[in-house]
Amino acid sequence: MLPIVAIVGRTNVGKSALFNRLVGEQTAVVEDVPGITRDRIYAEAELDTRRVMLVDTGGLAGAENDELITQVKQQAVMALQEADVLMLMVDGQEGLTSLDYEVVEVVRSTGKPCVLVANKMEKLSVDSSDFLSLGMGPPIDISAIHGRGLMEMVEAVEDVLPAPEEEAELPDELAIAVVGRPNVGKSALVNAILGEERVIVSDVPGTTRDAVDEVFERDGQTYRIVDTAGLRKRSRRQDTEFYSSLRTFRAVARAHMVLMMIDASEGIVNLDARVAGEVMEAERAVIIVANKWDVVAKYAKPDEDFPDLDYNKVEKTLRKDFERIVRHELKFLSYAPLVHTCALTGEGVDELLQSARQIREQFERRIDTGPLNRVLRDAIAAHHPPTKKGRQPRLYYATQVRTGPPTFVIFVNDPTLIHFSYKRYLSNKLRETFGFEGTPLRLIWRARGKRDRPKE
Repeated sequence: MLPIVAIVGRTNVGKSALFNRLVGEQTAVVEDVPGITRDRIYAEAELDTRRVMLVDTGGLAGAENDELITQVKQQAVMALQEADVLMLMVDGQEGLTSLDYEVVEVVRSTGKPCVLVANKMEKLSVDSSDFLSLGMGPPIDISAIHGRGLMEMVEAVEDVLPAPEEEAELPDELAIAVVGRPNVGKSALVNAILGEERVIVSDVPGTTRDAVDEVFERDGQTYRIVDTAGLRKRSRRQDTEFYSSLRTFRAVARAHMVLMMIDASEGIVNLDARVAGEVMEAERAVIIVANKWDVVAKYAKPDEDFPDLDYNKVEKTLRKDFERIVRHELKFLSYAPLVHTCALTGEGVDELLQSARQIREQFERRIDTGPLNRVLRDAIAAHHPPTKKGRQPRLYYATQVRTGPPTFVIFVNDPTLIHFSYKRYLSNKLRETFGFEGTPLRLIWRARGKRDRPKE
C-alpha cells in the first residue's frame, strides 16, 4: 500500500504548485485524450526511491481563503489522520504570519511526522530563519515553480516515511479492485463472486465507506477482491466522501486490475466517465462491467405487444447497441473488454473471472526486443511521423523496461517532436500485433544518448 504524503499550509503558499511539480514528473499513460483535464487533489507521485500517494490539502480545505481557518481547525485532524507524513509549507517571501501558527497547531495535533518547507525562495537573499520559531525544525528552502531545492525536500520526506511494507500477497494472487459510482451494485457483485453475503448490500448509495478485502480461491487461482466506496463527483468539502475516495484509490494502486462498474439500466452518465478517467490514469488493467443487465434484457422477452420476439436474437442486438454506446462515451478505455452481469443472479460472474485471468496475463506480458522492433520498423515504414517546425522525428529502436502495465522506452532524436496522434498510432500497432487486451500501455519517449544501444 502506498504511503500518503499530504501538503498542508495556509492559503496561497504554493501547495498546488508543488503538487503539480511532483506529480508532473511521472510519465503519462499513452492513451492521451486531448481535452480531458482533471481537477486532481490526490495522485501517485515518484519521489526519489519511493512512490507515494500525494495529497493537495488545498482541496481538503475547500476554496482557499483565510476565513476558512476555523473550519480547517475543526476538520483537519480527521483529514490529515489519513496521511503518513505531512509537508508543512510556508511562504518564504511573505514571511511568518499568525495563520502559520494556527496551521502548526493543527499539524501538531495529528502527531504525524512533518517536514517544514519554505516555498517561493527564488531569491537567495531571502532569509527563512524566522520560521524556526514555529518549532517544527529548520525549513527547507524551495521554489516549487522553478524546481529549486526539491531533492533536499524529497530526501527529508523519504527519511520519515514508514518502512516499505512486505508483500502480503501470494506470488500468483490476482488482486482486483471493484470501483464505480454509488449504487451500481459493487457490493452485490462481490457477494455474487464470493458465493455468499460477505459485504453489506443496500439500496442506499454510499453504504460502503472503506475498501474491504476478501480472499478466495476458484479453479486453482487465488483472488483478492476489494469492494470500494462509490466514487462521487469531486467535492471541496472535508467530509467522509473525500476519505472514502482516497481509500478507494489506495486500493486501486495495490491491485492488478479494476472492475469498472456501470449501471446498464441507466446507461453512461457523466460520473461514469469521470470514474473511468480516474481508472485510466491509475494505469491498471481494467474490465468494464455492465451490471443490472437483467433490467435491460427484459425488453427482449416476448409480451402481449410483441409475442413473436426471438429473445436470444433481440438480447444479442441489445448487447451490441449497448457496447456501441459504451465505446462512444468511454473512448479512452477502448482497450477494456465489456462484460454483462446481473449481480443478484450471478449471471456473467464466471465469464468475468475468466476474463480477469486472461487480462492479468496481458498486464504482465513481456515482449522480446527483436519482435518489438520489427513492429516499430513496419509501423514507421507504413506511416512516417509528421514533421514539426521543419524538423523530422527519427525513431531508432524500442525496448520493454517493465510490466504491470507493459512499459516501453522508444529512443528518438527529440521526444518533443513526437505528436500525440503518432503516439496513439504506435500504441494501436502494438495492440494489433501483441493483443494487450484490457491493459494500458505506457510509452516513454527518450532522446538517444551516445551510450544507448539496442539489445537484441
